[in-house]
Amino acid sequence: MEYNIDIKKGLGDINFDMPIEDIVAIMGPPEEIETIDNACDEMTTVLHYNDGELTLFCEGDSPKLQCIDISVDETTLFGKAIFDMGEKEIVQLMIAANYFEEDADQEDWGERRITFPEGNIDFYFEDDDLISVAFGQ
Repeated sequence: MEYNIDIKKGLGDINFDMPIEDIVAIMGPPEEIETIDNACDEMTTVLHYNDGELTLFCEGDSPKLQCIDISVDETTLFGKAIFDMGEKEIVQLMIAANYFEEDADQEDWGERRITFPEGNIDFYFEDDDLISVAFGQ
């Protein structure tokens, strides 16, 4: 599978709103599945792949993909290998793709988060190293 982030659409052949059965048909069975209750009393089914480097969050009674968290080194965004980039380079990449609004925050657990709300995408850094990307539709 190619780990190409397509903002608001999905990752490679995996698309948002895809049911779990279709995800498993493409990705194979996950290494781990967990079920959690979220704040809205809705169930979230979490599929873990690649030793936790790829996590898919599916919500609803008939769970469908809503969010992806990835830390796979081969991940690309707009054709660029983002885990080879620092914070400034990623911000420039997003601006070049017309995502201008950004928000930055230091998380309680120590990571720095850069959010582009228009793209519904968060980049997490330790020092200047990208360690994960979370995005949804």
